[in-house]
Amino acid sequence: MYVVGEEEIEAVAEVIRSGRLFRYGVGDRCDTFEQRYAAYLDVPHCALTASGTYGLAAALIGLGVGPGHEVLVPAHTYMATATAVLAAGAIPVIVDVDESLTMDPAAVDDAVGPRTRALIPVHMWGTAAHLDALGEIARRRELLVIEDACQGVGGGYEGRRFGAIGDAAGFSFNYYKNMTAGEGGAVVVRDPEAFERARCAIDPCHFYWQGRSEAQKPFAGIGARPSEIMAAMLLVQLGRIDDLVAKMRQERDAILEGTQSLRALGFVPAPLHSPRWDCGAQAIFTMPSAQSARRFVEVFPAVVAGDTGRHNYTEWDQVLMRKGAHHEAMDPFRLPENQGCRSDYHKDMCARSLEIVGRTVMVATDPQHDEQDVADLVHDVGIAARVALGDSDADPAQVRRTRTIDREKFDLVDAAAPGA
Repeated sequence: MYVVGEEEIEAVAEVIRSGRLFRYGVGDRCDTFEQRYAAYLDVPHCALTASGTYGLAAALIGLGVGPGHEVLVPAHTYMATATAVLAAGAIPVIVDVDESLTMDPAAVDDAVGPRTRALIPVHMWGTAAHLDALGEIARRRELLVIEDACQGVGGGYEGRRFGAIGDAAGFSFNYYKNMTAGEGGAVVVRDPEAFERARCAIDPCHFYWQGRSEAQKPFAGIGARPSEIMAAMLLVQLGRIDDLVAKMRQERDAILEGTQSLRALGFVPAPLHSPRWDCGAQAIFTMPSAQSARRFVEVFPAVVAGDTGRHNYTEWDQVLMRKGAHHEAMDPFRLPENQGCRSDYHKDMCARSLEIVGRTVMVATDPQHDEQDVADLVHDVGIAARVALGDSDADPAQVRRTRTIDREKFDLVDAAAPGA
């Protein structure tokens, strides 16, 4: 959560005062947000959901992805990218990331098989996935593209918003995201019939309130509809997202500019596929070794990407254990249609990704930082990098400010923790 204040409090209070908390029939905030967010993204359709995870699942269901299909997912992403595939009845196939911490196009091309139906590029940590290269592969191999923009709300790729480029996309508005309602999500799907299927996945009874469609017959689903309270907060947040992201991007760029002299020592910015348009939520650097990355975060409270728990495939317990549902008869891993799909998971299957995330450090930006905060940050990052890379003249005591890390946000794991 970055900025939440009196405007959100008043917006939520107004919903409660009105007594119109339910979206259908009495409320209008969910409809208003969906229309405004679709216009913001420049897409034809948008639907709110209870979570980003369900947004991704609804996108897959809407597009007809299910049993008998494989979906390529990156090795470094929150586990929901993979579990959403299972929720649709399909099988996730895990592929390597590159130094950008996003899906490696070469790994994707190599991983496509006869059952592969779709790929899910993740705009990880607000950094754009390489959509040009991945889109070319998808067109050539006849695959669907579902953007996981859960960590990229407000960002974009070469002039277009995240979520407006693929066949569909999922967004998250939980507590830790750029735009928040505490929890929540959204789905966009380009094809109108597929969008109707996604809406039915979100709320099997939506047609009672918004009319039946002759093109799409309803089907049973768990349901994940939003409330007017969620939408009221999001309408306020939508009004400030562009300014928030612009400030983070500006701070990220200042950190990269201020540490240019350290590149020769091995403190190298991770590749950025669309630096003018992404979120700038992190300044990401690759270091020569895991040891130097570890030393960096000992001096300055940044984060090693490899320590971010369930953002690494090695911690996706439900996937690695092949436990895809609460009942064996409904488990995608046990469905006859999926027996030809690849699911031979093991913890060293994407060793290249593990090596990359183990020597990658991330310095978080904050839209509430002032000029002095940014200057101090640049200074402190420089000191930490020099210490980590063996500069004997660098003194850790020169770090100006002590910062803390929100461990829950990054899902940090301790070396002694089970499964770490």
